[in-house]
Amino acid sequence: MDIVGHLINGQLNTSSTRLQDVFNPATGTVTKQVAIAPKATVEEAIACAAAAYPAWRDTPPLKRARVMFKYKELLERNADKITALIGAEHGKICHDAAGELQRGIENVEYACGAPELLKGEFSKNVGPSIDSWSEFQPLGVVAGITPFNFPAMVPLWMFPMAIVCGNTFVLKPSERDPSTAMFIAELLQEAGLPDGVMNVVNGDKEAVDTLLTDGRVKAVSFVGSTPIAEYIYSTASAHGKRCQALGGAKNHAIVMPDADMDNTVNQLLGAAFGSSGERCMALSVAVAVGKEAGDALVAKMADAMTALKVGECSDASNDFGPVITKEHQEKVVGFISSAESQGATVVVDGRDARVTGYEDGFFVGATLIDHVTKDMESYQQEIFGPVLQVVRVDTMEQAMQLINAHEYGNGTCIFTRDGEAARYFSDHIEVGMVGINVPLPVPVAYHSFGGWKRSLFGDLHAYGPDAVRFYTKRKTITQRWPSAGVREGKSFSFPS
Repeated sequence: MDIVGHLINGQLNTSSTRLQDVFNPATGTVTKQVAIAPKATVEEAIACAAAAYPAWRDTPPLKRARVMFKYKELLERNADKITALIGAEHGKICHDAAGELQRGIENVEYACGAPELLKGEFSKNVGPSIDSWSEFQPLGVVAGITPFNFPAMVPLWMFPMAIVCGNTFVLKPSERDPSTAMFIAELLQEAGLPDGVMNVVNGDKEAVDTLLTDGRVKAVSFVGSTPIAEYIYSTASAHGKRCQALGGAKNHAIVMPDADMDNTVNQLLGAAFGSSGERCMALSVAVAVGKEAGDALVAKMADAMTALKVGECSDASNDFGPVITKEHQEKVVGFISSAESQGATVVVDGRDARVTGYEDGFFVGATLIDHVTKDMESYQQEIFGPVLQVVRVDTMEQAMQLINAHEYGNGTCIFTRDGEAARYFSDHIEVGMVGINVPLPVPVAYHSFGGWKRSLFGDLHAYGPDAVRFYTKRKTITQRWPSAGVREGKSFSFPS
């Protein structure tokens, strides 16, 4: 059986005393194993990154950017293989995996602008014959810890910008679907990156804790669930590291009475059930304003959901695939049952989804639950599955109060034809990413991604302009060359 190992100093290493099974979630079978790195292996990767740092730091930004230009070309050339790897270990349908990869490539494109992004600022004659300028200098060795749900895109949020800024990198991808991260890291080596600049270690909590506590690692970026994000942020901060930790979500969509209901339903189908709902930006709650809007929404959603197809990744006619593990399948089903037992109405039930030929796969069908209240466990928790819950309120103000009161503040949107309502919503909603008739308001690569409240720990968002700030430190230089032969007197007052 194939073993997915580690990439350290440009060399593949599959040696390990511990192995963990990797499943194809559509078949429920073990397809390979992943080597679980002990502390010593992670320390070796950190040491190699530290050794490679001085030369890479001194490489001109233009030459670093040329590696990224070549890397973008290689990602595009190998797109079919990358999407197949995503599907085989995550279960994501091929067209959805292709979309994930494209959004990741857009971050590589942004990183190609490093010479412009790292220019800094210059001011001449801030005082008599005194010039001042600022520079963005790299931090050193930095690390990324990434989740299973976007095995290509989320790593591409991190290491291209970190590396092009002059840092060296250690990536710890999810051990559930490790092959994609390993392959795109190998492509970076092929693009001409020097050995040791990019390293990949597969592992579990022992590997994570090593990255969080080793003094040679200067910054850590994380995407995952909120309890782990809190742990990552507090541990990294306690060890003097810069940290951004993106956590969980409970994304609401307000459906106003004047919304184009047919368009709203079409948008909600993809936003709620795409990628089996395993997206931190998935819309998991529709807040219907008024009885008429609620009745119309539920009726049209239920009717449209009958045409949805769940299945395995290579069939492009499928809309979404399995969830990641058997345990997660049981967890999602448990949330549906919990909502039903607490008084909600399961309008469309996906608990007994079966796919012919894939009877052992980890499938959950598209599920619609009506009359959900804020006190229900299924509302309070992040389900992370193909489940859309409908909460009914009387007014837009009640809908916004519901959203603002929730502990998560990742993404939200409103469906309406009323520009005044949309403007009020965007101005006053307490959520980090907002859509107006856009159900997945994921910022493009030249903006930055991040939520509010318990959806983000740290001061800076992911990728885009904030990534430049996160992966660099500003140095300001003030310079003066006194005229030859002119002796200046002493001065004890603060210069102005």
